[in-house]
Amino acid sequence: MLQLVQLRWLAVAGQLATILLTHVVFDIRLPLIPMLGVLAGLVALNVASVGLLRRARPITNAELFIGLLLDVAALSAQLYFSGGATNPFVSLFLLQVVLGAVLLERWSSWVLVVATSVAFALLTAVYRPIVLPPDIPGDLFALHVQGMWVCFALVAVLLVMFVTRINGNLRAQDANLAEIRRQAVEEEHIVRIGMLASGAAHELGTPLSSLSVILGDWRRNKTIARNADLARDVEEMQAEIQRCKAIVTSILLSSGDARGEQSAATTVRTLLDRVIADWCVARDFTNAVYADHFGRDVPIASDVVLQQAVFNLLDNAAEVSPSINIRLAREDDALVLRVCDEGPGFAAEQLANLGKPYNSSKPELGRGLGLFLVGNVARTLGGTLAARNLAKGAEVTLRLPLAAIRLGEDDDG
Repeated sequence: MLQLVQLRWLAVAGQLATILLTHVVFDIRLPLIPMLGVLAGLVALNVASVGLLRRARPITNAELFIGLLLDVAALSAQLYFSGGATNPFVSLFLLQVVLGAVLLERWSSWVLVVATSVAFALLTAVYRPIVLPPDIPGDLFALHVQGMWVCFALVAVLLVMFVTRINGNLRAQDANLAEIRRQAVEEEHIVRIGMLASGAAHELGTPLSSLSVILGDWRRNKTIARNADLARDVEEMQAEIQRCKAIVTSILLSSGDARGEQSAATTVRTLLDRVIADWCVARDFTNAVYADHFGRDVPIASDVVLQQAVFNLLDNAAEVSPSINIRLAREDDALVLRVCDEGPGFAAEQLANLGKPYNSSKPELGRGLGLFLVGNVARTLGGTLAARNLAKGAEVTLRLPLAAIRLGEDDDG
């Protein structure tokens, strides 16, 4: 519809220029009032078409079909007042046929072919002849040939403009569909990972419970209780079992939903301070420098998956660097977390495929899922994940819009 609106504006300008040129330069008297009335009708049609474009729902085939039929009627009226089929611009009917073939469904395209053919046939018999002045310069046939050349050039230019624009739209649509398919494949992959993780968590529950019972029996055993070293070892094993059970419970609670039932009220600063501190303790990592430049705190909803995304981001940096720098900031009403490491950086292929599964330089099978899962969480919340190499190391940036995780409006808006 937008293409038709633009072409219709060109048609109005071209017809107005042609009418004035014929009337003023060649002194050929045309019925100006009805012909200008047809142009006014085209302007009204364009205004109505723009109104249709501003609606929320898509343009239908019927609306495009009616618009093209009205264009055919307007062209037929202009030709009727200016010589009918003897007018060299009668070939403009072909432009309407091409537009219909490109834009309309098959049945409506053929109806448009019939409509233009009938209009052409009627214009061969019913029209107002052009009254030429007696002193018109040049040969009449030569003027007709010149008019045919102008019509051919006009149709050729308009067709190239229109078809080129339509092809560009189709290429953009194909690229969008390819991106949607890629995201669907990635999300299917995430579902499979979630199902495998959930299944593994269920299967691990039984042996972990059995080990917990056995360790409890050992702890009550008098022989082990009298040996301080063995008692301490059993106590440490029980603590590790409880930690494993907590991890399994976390997997079961968070599988499948990035904003699920485990969401809790917190703030940006409280969440990041706690998550980074927990990560340093869990990984026994002491060389993490954390800088908070977020500004005024904002209440947000926190859940296990969001925390795990930050864990994965930090794990990815800690695997390749003995020290990391973490910077929290607020940019354009978005939470921005930057993690810089001192590792070897990303290969060009890794940067090009950032956010895709198994995109890792590590030789072990199954690696490269950390940033993939972080990128999926970012995309689910409407954010982005980006990476770049520094002079030494690399920087990974997680950006999340506060509107996606905010609990209420803060004073900063």
